[in-house]
Amino acid sequence: MLVRYNPWQELNTLERQINRMFADTKVPSAVFEKGLVIPAAELQETLDALLLKIEVPGMNANDLDVQVTENAVHISGERKSETKTDDKGRTVTEFQYGKFQRVIPLPARIQNTNVKAEYKDGILNLTLPKTEQEKNKVVKVNLEQNSAG
Repeated sequence: MLVRYNPWQELNTLERQINRMFADTKVPSAVFEKGLVIPAAELQETLDALLLKIEVPGMNANDLDVQVTENAVHISGERKSETKTDDKGRTVTEFQYGKFQRVIPLPARIQNTNVKAEYKDGILNLTLPKTEQEKNKVVKVNLEQNSAG
């Protein structure tokens, strides 16, 4: 029996496997790469600033390293495991421990010397004020109404 070779069949199989792998991820707020946990982020843009929220639960502010350039926010840290010795049973955990880092590119240039930060309830809130040039990028265009009659 002669079977025709279809080179796309292998790619289709690979795509299904990758989709299945991402569908199996139990923690939607994290992406796992080589043992690193990448914290989830939310970015909101206003006329004057970028508001960035980064989810880093279970950490102290001292364990975070946040560096801000005009174009990106770099965050890194380490969530250390608590080692307990208990003779009565075993511990099963879904917590992710270890080092993490993330670089978040920004859609507008910011004044990185005027960044405000607040860390509360596992959420790091950064207020990133835009540069004056970025604030002035919005231009209102006046439309003339054509009175064709």
